Amino acid sequence: MSLFSSLIRRKTAIRSRFRARSLSSLADNGSGCIEKILVANRGEIACRIMRTAKRLGVRTVAVYSDADRDALHVRSADEAVRVGPAPTRLSYLNSSVIVEAALRTGAQAIHPGYGFLSESAEFAQICENKGLKFIGPPASAIRDMGDKSASKKIMGAAGVPLVPGYHGDEQNVDFLKAEADKIGYPVLIKPTHGGGGKGMRIVERPGDFVENLLSAQREAAASFGVNTVLLEKYITQPRHVEVQVFGDKLGNVIHLYERDCSLQRRHQKIIEEAPAPNVTQEFRAHIGQAAVSAAKAVGYFNAGTVEFIVDTASDNFYFMEMNTRLQVEHPVTEMVVGQDLVEWQIRVANGEPLPLTQEQVPLNGHAFEARIYAENVPRGFLPATGTLHHYRPADVNPTVRVETGVEEGDTVSVHYDPMIAKLVVWGHSRSAALVKFKSCLSDFQIAGLPTNVSFVRDLASHWAFEKGQVETHFIEHYKDDLLIDSASKATNEALNASKLSAVLAAACLCQKEHITSAEAIPCNDRLVSLWYANPPFRMHHSAKTMVEFEWDKDFDGTFGGRLKLAITHQTDGGYFVEMEGDDSSGLEVKVLHSGENNFRVEAGGLQTDVTLAHYIKDHNKHIHVWHGDHHHQFKQTKIIRQASDGGSHLKPSLESSSHPKGTVLAPMAGLVIKVLAENGAQVEEGQPILVLEAMKMEHVVKSPRPGIVDGLRVTSGQQVFDSTVLFNVKENNTS
Repeated sequence: MSLFSSLIRRKTAIRSRFRARSLSSLADNGSGCIEKILVANRGEIACRIMRTAKRLGVRTVAVYSDADRDALHVRSADEAVRVGPAPTRLSYLNSSVIVEAALRTGAQAIHPGYGFLSESAEFAQICENKGLKFIGPPASAIRDMGDKSASKKIMGAAGVPLVPGYHGDEQNVDFLKAEADKIGYPVLIKPTHGGGGKGMRIVERPGDFVENLLSAQREAAASFGVNTVLLEKYITQPRHVEVQVFGDKLGNVIHLYERDCSLQRRHQKIIEEAPAPNVTQEFRAHIGQAAVSAAKAVGYFNAGTVEFIVDTASDNFYFMEMNTRLQVEHPVTEMVVGQDLVEWQIRVANGEPLPLTQEQVPLNGHAFEARIYAENVPRGFLPATGTLHHYRPADVNPTVRVETGVEEGDTVSVHYDPMIAKLVVWGHSRSAALVKFKSCLSDFQIAGLPTNVSFVRDLASHWAFEKGQVETHFIEHYKDDLLIDSASKATNEALNASKLSAVLAAACLCQKEHITSAEAIPCNDRLVSLWYANPPFRMHHSAKTMVEFEWDKDFDGTFGGRLKLAITHQTDGGYFVEMEGDDSSGLEVKVLHSGENNFRVEAGGLQTDVTLAHYIKDHNKHIHVWHGDHHHQFKQTKIIRQASDGGSHLKPSLESSSHPKGTVLAPMAGLVIKVLAENGAQVEEGQPILVLEAMKMEHVVKSPRPGIVDGLRVTSGQQVFDSTVLFNVKENNTS
């Protein structure tokens, strides 16, 4: 902690010197300071920008679509302007409306955040033409680096190493196929504009090239408005290492060291860390200098990130692309250099010089960032939607940050990125930071929709990650450790943890119900209150509650085994819990309610803190319980009390929907953009039937078996919801 305290003191001293220099530079160049910023974004990045602006005394303006009218970023701003309906092209991508909102509210500058218009050279130019300061790089640099083909040529001329590939303008399908054949497979198809993995395709065989090319072009057009692509040799065991660069308008450019962003799914990052593990000081110096050279080659200023692909077999690195904006993972760099990069952005936009020289940039400790997504991990990380019925992130302190744009009760919409929050943790070393990182992930509680929290914790706990042995195929290589299928998940260890969680949840529910009933007693007369007690008063025996849970075995909304419990309410206020089919004699449980959803529970002589959350969904009570590193979800439809220990009880009925074999449900909410088959068509197993688009990503829905398409219920352009029946594939009975 002393190291971090020293870092904070140094940061404060640097800021004081920076502000003194700022006054001098502004007096010299005659420009005025920014007093009001319109944030042309939403969610956590909008909230993050507003926090820094508020600390600097700069007022903020939010923009919002109809879907975000009550969003946290709207409530966090001093003013807010509606910019259109939910679709991004009609709201957050509508540059003219956003510029008009800035002029209307008197903002002098626009901060684009990341995504949306942040890498639009046209938008940056419009801002400049209208007399608005664009808090980002010059339009020329965005244009040069936004076209990945052009950027490769510029980087090659600047001496920055490049991956072999085709970066030209010709987009004819046959020509690109011939170029791919020359490069050799596997080959990577990559949009020339945009980022975030959208439109990227890895092609293993020549016969798959055309189909993947057309799909990549459609997705690129939907996401970025441009469908051109480039081709690169696909490096089979790469690391993704990127360098944070910063420049001012006086020509100074420095780097703030590197980040490793190798842990990815669907080409999108999950865990980032700074600095990169297992690299030499010589490597760090070389890749940092290459990033500075790349930025200088395009006259860059403000924040940017130069991304490199590192061949783990040779440790050679190659230029991949430059993101001409503030990066999602910038907080890990802030934690190790002790600086606020959004503050730097605002001051550089004011015309001030960089506060530090390259030699003055500190590098202290280690930081991790996890992106917490609403997604179905067992279903291939498909994005999810829903309501945050319970949302309790890790506790924040000087070494732990939670960047979020939502609060409990908010909805994760189908219209936008499914990221809920970013967890950022600092430690004096990588091992110390990792211990804290895993602890904070265990404390991160979300109920109401599937998330990747448990999966990220498993990633952080994997032995190879703990050793820093990371590369972009990490999840695929260790899928047997990380992505256990439904059958093997029903191990004794998992089942025992689920049973214990069910016992704790049932006892906490009874205790909470008891407290609620006690508070609702309508009379202070102790004798009268007996008849209102919950459980009801018994003269010669103990009251018993029968509970049946369905256990969510996959955390994707798929419920598995049923757990039946008998809970005896004891005279000392505790509970005796028995489980049907369990050979043990039962478990004595004592529960102390410590406020809201928190309990202190003693079970089997062990005390532990338990958090309980429950809500009604689809006519069922959904129950989440957290204790230690465990999180389990259950579904309950009925609670039936019996009058005595010896009386019979009714069996609770648990409703579950069933569909004929071969029925295919929508894996997520989305828009049907293409139907590839029709009713009566003969199909093979794995044959594409239709294409869904959700959050700008395409997902191909395939036939689960050979047979005949039947009951196809959707058409192109139709909106569907999670678990909507799409079609059925009947067996092809030729007899």
